Amino acid sequence: MRPGAAIGRIGTVSTLPVPEALRGWVERIEVTTYRPDRFPLVHAPDPATVLLWRTTADGQGDVLVMGPRTRARYPAPKELPVCVRWRLGAGAARALVGTSPDELVDQVVPLGELWGRDADPFTGPASPDRLTAALTARAQAAQENALVRRASVELSRPQVRVAAAARRMGVSERHLRAVFTAAVGLSPKQFARLTRLRRILPDVRSGSLARLAGEAGYYDQSHMTAQFREFMRVTPRAFAEGRVPTAAC
Repeated sequence: MRPGAAIGRIGTVSTLPVPEALRGWVERIEVTTYRPDRFPLVHAPDPATVLLWRTTADGQGDVLVMGPRTRARYPAPKELPVCVRWRLGAGAARALVGTSPDELVDQVVPLGELWGRDADPFTGPASPDRLTAALTARAQAAQENALVRRASVELSRPQVRVAAAARRMGVSERHLRAVFTAAVGLSPKQFARLTRLRRILPDVRSGSLARLAGEAGYYDQSHMTAQFREFMRVTPRAFAEGRVPTAAC
């Protein structure tokens, strides 16, 4: 018996392939059938969060979220024609389920309590495929968010080049540009230019412009001045002297 499996009269047990986009997020997808038995089911302790889609003998279906289990559970035996279990990888529950795993420890929660109306589509016969698709979308969104967070750090470095930043992150420049722009609203290049500008603003009034340009990663002072004027609408010198265009709020 597999660790953590249910004991009782179990029919067939099969494993479905984990889609490539979910590898690392979902450890295993299993399909099982349960038949009534005089012995209760046994759910052994398990550190993983599990999503369970099940159909009952009357044809109804629902999805449960089973949090990390620190004590064995012994549900009463029942007939469950089909159960599909998604065993989530460590660290995947927050992104895929939408809540912190520490709030799910020793809990069994209907998915609808966590997803609201977004859980409504998962009650029909095609629900396992739809739920896998929904989990895939959440995993991809989480990956993109992680990429954007890392990119924001990379793009804040002096003398950063978008192509070089993309290579360090293992993605194409085109993919980085598409994901970052959709998430932030600015292209990676524009984000980097504005971040570099904001880095020098506190010292424009007191520092050497040539030194500031070098430390911030501009080619030279004229390069810094051109970009400063583009974004601030005045030269660094005018800004330092308070000669800025005013407008009514």
